[in-house]
Amino acid sequence: MRSITILLVAAGIAGIAQVATAADPTPEIKRDAVPPQAIGVLHSLKTIPEACARIQGQFTGDPAQPYKFEVVRTSSRCQPRARLVDAAKAKPSQAKGWIFNDLIRVPSIACATQQAVVRVWRHPADVAPPARDSQGRSRIYLKDSMQKAKDGKLSPIPVYAASMSVEGVPCKG
Repeated sequence: MRSITILLVAAGIAGIAQVATAADPTPEIKRDAVPPQAIGVLHSLKTIPEACARIQGQFTGDPAQPYKFEVVRTSSRCQPRARLVDAAKAKPSQAKGWIFNDLIRVPSIACATQQAVVRVWRHPADVAPPARDSQGRSRIYLKDSMQKAKDGKLSPIPVYAASMSVEGVPCKG
């Protein structure tokens, strides 16, 4: 009887994954599900070096908010070359030029029918190096860059957006 229950739970998780995957575009990064995580264990989900940020999460055991995730800075000395924004505010979509970067599925050990799903989108910036000078080198001059900053004419930088949802059937507490 126990093996049938395990098979049903596994089939339910596979069904959840198929339904969620059908609605998502194909991500740039292909990955398997993260190993099941225990309640209260903080785990890293994704590091975005360009944004000097790491996305981490943990299952809470609280039925009202079963999973929480947060973005933390990787180092106080890191200089970001990209921004990480809230997906609810940015509303990323392929129609707006966003690229579906990563899909991270985190199953729970305590509740096999439920998983946290983190979606990461990337909006590239078309940044070209400066034109070559008479010596054939691309140069960036501090004085010129400071003037561009004052004039509000800085080059765009890449932007990442992350969202989290809990999918599947909630467990009885």
